[in-house]
Amino acid sequence: MKARVVAYYLPQFHPIPENDEAWGPGFTEWTNVAKAKPLFRGHYQPRIPADLGFYDLRLPEVREQQANLAREAGIEGFCYYHYWMGNGKLLLQRPFQEVLQSGRPDYPFCLCWANHEWTTRTWQNGGKEKVIAPMVYNGEEDYTAHFYYVLSAFKDKRYITVDGLPLFSIYDPYHFADVEAFMALWRRLALENGLPGIHFSAMINNTTTIKRAGDGSLKRVIPNTENSSEVFSDILSLGFDSITSYGKARGEMLSKGKYRRIMTKYIHKHLPFLPALRYDYPETVRHFFAPEDQWENVFPVVIPQWDRTPRAGKGEGVYINATPANFEKHLSTAINIIKDKTDEHKIIFIKSWNEWGEGNYIEPDEKYRHGFLDAIKNVLGK
Repeated sequence: MKARVVAYYLPQFHPIPENDEAWGPGFTEWTNVAKAKPLFRGHYQPRIPADLGFYDLRLPEVREQQANLAREAGIEGFCYYHYWMGNGKLLLQRPFQEVLQSGRPDYPFCLCWANHEWTTRTWQNGGKEKVIAPMVYNGEEDYTAHFYYVLSAFKDKRYITVDGLPLFSIYDPYHFADVEAFMALWRRLALENGLPGIHFSAMINNTTTIKRAGDGSLKRVIPNTENSSEVFSDILSLGFDSITSYGKARGEMLSKGKYRRIMTKYIHKHLPFLPALRYDYPETVRHFFAPEDQWENVFPVVIPQWDRTPRAGKGEGVYINATPANFEKHLSTAINIIKDKTDEHKIIFIKSWNEWGEGNYIEPDEKYRHGFLDAIKNVLGK
């Protein structure tokens, strides 16, 4: 086996009451995508979807088409972002619930708990930040309710496993002070409910500016761009089975200079009239992977493109030269990194299938058509 490629999937493309209240009736990710404008010569905006159009994820036909496109490219399955905000509060749950209840599409999936608060900062640049939905950790009773909510997914024949255990990713292990108790409880509940256990993966930056102490408190640290051994070991010591290694910060620091990147992002945040910050995609992704991404229990992340200007304006950085051909090289590098792992652990995550507001997607668009999907097919078919 060359690789188990799994793509993160954003279930945002349908109206929900929380977004209607914050932004007005009918708001979805498409709202900002469609009104985006180019900020410099050659800047690819707006990004217009091709085969699937400006779709609504409440339609089962759309979900079937997405699965067909992904399957044809060789992608093993989708990792749906899952928004349990605490106290039983859910967001964007309808598409996945319908996938689960209908049995369609018959295509593998797993879940990534997007355990971060929702604020207006996600979809606007500037203005007063407002919390749309807080992230609350309320202890054993709520953790138990959460487990039983996802249990039917874990037991579904389509659910993606690692070493026979359902794969469950946690987006932010740093700000979840109670994560050790949470995982211990879920593992016990899994056994009590006929599962062999759960494979917990922590999604983290392989180069980070924060460090977690034993009591769950966080402190700022100087990022280590030499290796990720301490970063990974600290998180694995909490009881995680694996690391999902995200190298965006590392790539940007090593391509631009560690301190220059930090200072440039700070300046752009406070001086929005400056030109859009740009990164060369081939040079940036060349530095994405840490030496420890070769560890057996580390799953590297690749990104096809990056342009968050529809959401966040100019300060986040635009990846230029993010073409299917350059993505194909990026994915090939990742596959070379995992080549000596056991087949079960040859996992690569693509971030993402459909993050259109971040310019971070592999679905067909008007410019590249099936180019990014073909790049995956080309690499996996070699």
